[in-house]
Amino acid sequence: MVVIMDVDLVTAVHLAGLAVTAETVRRLHAAGFADLRTAHGFVVQHVVTGPRPVGEIAERMGVTQQAVSKSVGELVALGYLERLPDREDGRVRLIGLSERGRAAVETTRRIRAEVEAELTAVLGADQAAALHTAATAALEWAGGGDAMRSRRVPPPS
Repeated sequence: MVVIMDVDLVTAVHLAGLAVTAETVRRLHAAGFADLRTAHGFVVQHVVTGPRPVGEIAERMGVTQQAVSKSVGELVALGYLERLPDREDGRVRLIGLSERGRAAVETTRRIRAEVEAELTAVLGADQAAALHTAATAALEWAGGGDAMRSRRVPPPS
């Protein structure tokens, strides 16, 4: 039985997002990636399609190069990212996924698909589709649609 709490829509959407994210991270940790944090994904999403220079990652994220460099250094030390030479400019280092980083991305995708399937089973296909439509519309209304599409969603401050 689902109990509807007396909570406003903004709080309900926010808390639901936090709870689903926390469950996803819990499963990722259980799958062998216990040192990853949600904030790491904000950097990783920019190198999934291929290596990029730190400056480009920072520009795409809308943050400083120093902020990206700090996160990249941490992810390199953890073994998820690697620094690679740029074939066109030897002075530039590109940031790309390591083998462990690619494994983490694939595991995260699998877990997110599992969580989505479980939510769909609980809500029913129609309600799950309606939730997706409503959440996307709310994101657009709040001005975050373009940022999401361009992967310019910065980590929360």
